[in-house]
Amino acid sequence: MLRSPCNSVLSQCSLARASSRVTILPRAPRLSKLLETSALFDPLAKRLADGLPVFGTCAGMILLAAHVADARPDQRSFGAIDLDVQRNAYGRQVDSFETDVAVRGFDRAFHAVFIRAPRVTRVGNDVEVLAVHDDVPVLVRSKTVLAASFHPELSDDDRVHQMFVDMVTA
Repeated sequence: MLRSPCNSVLSQCSLARASSRVTILPRAPRLSKLLETSALFDPLAKRLADGLPVFGTCAGMILLAAHVADARPDQRSFGAIDLDVQRNAYGRQVDSFETDVAVRGFDRAFHAVFIRAPRVTRVGNDVEVLAVHDDVPVLVRSKTVLAASFHPELSDDDRVHQMFVDMVTA
């Protein structure tokens, strides 16, 4: 079990109080629109640009990407990590799958759950690829940003989350 404090960010006030220990962007429908309507998008974008550590999974990876190939017209992304992604590239909900991936620094494979996952189509020079599936990056890191196209929170294995905690406490 991870023993690191975390905050739920539900308002600009709670964002201002965020300790920057662990910030996770979970999968959620129309997350960028939700961030817009709650007036959190711009303040969060500024905090990310200032180096707020963040871990984005699935839709969180899409939100963090520099470019989203098939973004909806009203969809914004933070551009917090220099990579391009394609939304839902592995198919529909019925095409979801689980597989083991080798993660750099892990002594054994990580069981990854892909649900309508984004596909990384380009990785910038400052982005470190930590895991691939079928030669496509699925776990990447750059500075204070960690992003996964899979859902590590759906596994009983906390090593990816521990990687993030270690990354921001180093």
